[in-house]
Amino acid sequence: MIDYQALYPLMQSYGLDGWAERLPGQLEQIFKQRPHGDLDRWLSAIEQLPALQPGEVTLDQSRVSAAGTRPLTESEHKTIYALLQQLHPWRKGPYQLHGIHIDTEWRSDWKWDRLIPHISPLRGRSVLDIGCGNGYHCWRMAGEGAGLVIGIDSTQLFLAQFLAIRHFLGAHWPVHLLPLGIEDLPPDLRAFDTVFSMGVLYHRRSPIDHLYELKAALRPGGELILETLVIEGEQGQVLVPESRYAKMRNVWFIPTPDTLSGWLERCGFRDVRVVDVTQTTTQEQRATDWMRFESLADYLDPADNSRTIEGHPAPLRATLLATAT
Repeated sequence: MIDYQALYPLMQSYGLDGWAERLPGQLEQIFKQRPHGDLDRWLSAIEQLPALQPGEVTLDQSRVSAAGTRPLTESEHKTIYALLQQLHPWRKGPYQLHGIHIDTEWRSDWKWDRLIPHISPLRGRSVLDIGCGNGYHCWRMAGEGAGLVIGIDSTQLFLAQFLAIRHFLGAHWPVHLLPLGIEDLPPDLRAFDTVFSMGVLYHRRSPIDHLYELKAALRPGGELILETLVIEGEQGQVLVPESRYAKMRNVWFIPTPDTLSGWLERCGFRDVRVVDVTQTTTQEQRATDWMRFESLADYLDPADNSRTIEGHPAPLRATLLATAT
């Protein structure tokens, strides 16, 4: 259904031989047993996208972009816009494709700008991005010179969006998105130079198990970039919402930064440090023409934007770095 042939030799060159051998069968099973009912429709929309020669591809600026060698005709613009809108909602971005600005719900570039000054250079490294959405940050990793970028996200709409973006950027980049969850990874890979887990931890019923899974994917000395919701407070404090948090059902544990640092150290990480703590604003996460559902403004108490609609502290996000042992 989706061609991953270019991925397997690249995986082998980065010491992922065993997984590369098993992955084709794993993907075949997932598409047979867990197909989304709209996947064929999404793939059909991608197949209808016109083939346009990218004159310039930009992966190191806020908008991941492909600029054409000529302006689009009015008909081409309308066709591409309509086909990309069939992949609504677009959560992560922004993108600029032949003059079409995909103004996504999240200004994901803001998160990237907060973390990139602090992390180890990605040039030549193998990178795993867990819960990668449609792959926006994967493209930014390639823009920093990563040698292999594998994003995993089980939401097949995000895979379709990634394929649409790759249609215009070109398939030669070392960036691939797999429709997998972290539970689908082989145990104890110990192979990646860098692992990103951003916006995932608070969705895990067992955060400690998630940290061990992240460590198992890293080579000794590899770097973890962990970004998640936190609360203000002292070490040992954790918010466990009774039901929903900002209208989300699947939010389990929101620790303080010091608590999270302690969890990482308990799991065997070293050099743990908090490099950023930022309040999420309605400028960073909002509804747009490309994401027309509710967004952050609808999740906050209209009388007090420092609280969620349920009365919890409003979203505060921390980025931590740690080294695997």
